[in-house]
This record gives sequence, C-alpha cells and structure tokens, in this order.
Amino acid sequence: MEEWLYIQNEVYPALLKGFWVSLALIVPSAIFGLVIGIIVGVLRVYGNRPVMAAANAFVVLFRGIPLVVQLFIWYFGLPYIKIYLAPFVAAVLGFSLCSGAYHSEYVRGALMSIRRGQMLAAQSLGFSKVKMIFSIILPQAIRRALPGCGNEIIYLIKYSSLAYMITCVELTGEGKILASNSFKYTEIFLIIGACYLAMTSVASLLLSRVEDRLRLPGFEHQRI
Repeated sequence: MEEWLYIQNEVYPALLKGFWVSLALIVPSAIFGLVIGIIVGVLRVYGNRPVMAAANAFVVLFRGIPLVVQLFIWYFGLPYIKIYLAPFVAAVLGFSLCSGAYHSEYVRGALMSIRRGQMLAAQSLGFSKVKMIFSIILPQAIRRALPGCGNEIIYLIKYSSLAYMITCVELTGEGKILASNSFKYTEIFLIIGACYLAMTSVASLLLSRVEDRLRLPGFEHQRI
C-alpha cells in the first residue's frame, strides 16, 4: 500500500510532467528534422557542386559527432561566443539537425531510385528543374523514403531522453531525480521504459497508417 501511494502521489505527477516535456521536444524536432532532411537530400542530389559539397559536409558532421556531444556544444559551448540558448531550444536544435542529417540519407536514396526516364519526360514537356523536382520526383521519393524516415522518428523518441544531460528535465530527467531521492531505480525506470515503449508503439502505428494512406497500387514495382 505504501509503495502504491508513493507511485500515485510522487512518481505519477512527476513522470506525467516529464512526459509532456518529452512530447514537446519530440514533435517539433520530428517536423524540423524531416524538413531539414528533405531539403538537404534534394540539395545532395540536384544541387550544383558547391551546394552538394556543403550538404554532404553537413551530413558527415551531424552523423559523425555523437548527439550528446552536439547537445553539449549547443548548450555549454555557444555561451563562449556570447550565444545563450535555453535548454529546451538547445535540445530541439540538436535533435532537429541530427535527425535531419539521417533523414537526408533516406531522401537521397529515394531520389536516386527514381528512373531517369521520368526526368527526361518532364524536361520534354517543358518543366523547369525546380518544378520537375517538386512536382514529379519528390512526391514519389517521399513515398519511398517513408519507412526509413519513420524509423528515424522512432529513434528520435528514444534519444530525446538525452535532453536531461543539458538540464532540460523531461521524462528520463524526472525519473533520475525521483530515483536519486528514493533509490527506487528499478521501479521508476521500469515505468519510464513502459512510457517510451508506449510512445514508440503509437508512433509506429501512426506511421504505418500514413504509409498505407500514401501507398499507390503498383508503385513499389515501378520500372519507368
């Protein structure tokens, strides 16, 4: 009974507060990351040489440096050049850029999978390069990139737990505080693990619905 009262009165309110912070981190980071990934992916395939080089350098940088190091740079490093970010802003910035670098790989692969015949046909109809990319090529590529991009969003949900490392107290941060005060590490982190499992399961279901909604009959077997 005492254990249940502790969970009800102490653990539940704190973890619920942390859950909403986690959700507030995940949603904008997922959106910004996907937008960055699409832009960078397009530039890596269709940009001129300097633009392609800059886009590739972006991907190498943000995929190659551990995310926790990136977060430390945004929050603890920028103050040395007189730039101060709130923990929440630094976390969203770090998650978005890192996630965008990974999304760009899926988008780039999907763009390169579109057959050249479609581009030649669009050019013969008088489409400009920009119109061809955004009207014909990109919509198809996004459909093909969705499974990989969805997988990256699942990863984002899990690595959002690193935000507490820069004092943004989300679900894991609240759990760490509770466990440090009560020494009930097993019970508290089992509950936290269940919360992340629930979030990833719901996200997987929603992403699967989006894939089904956007799927075109025969599109996966397209050879044009």
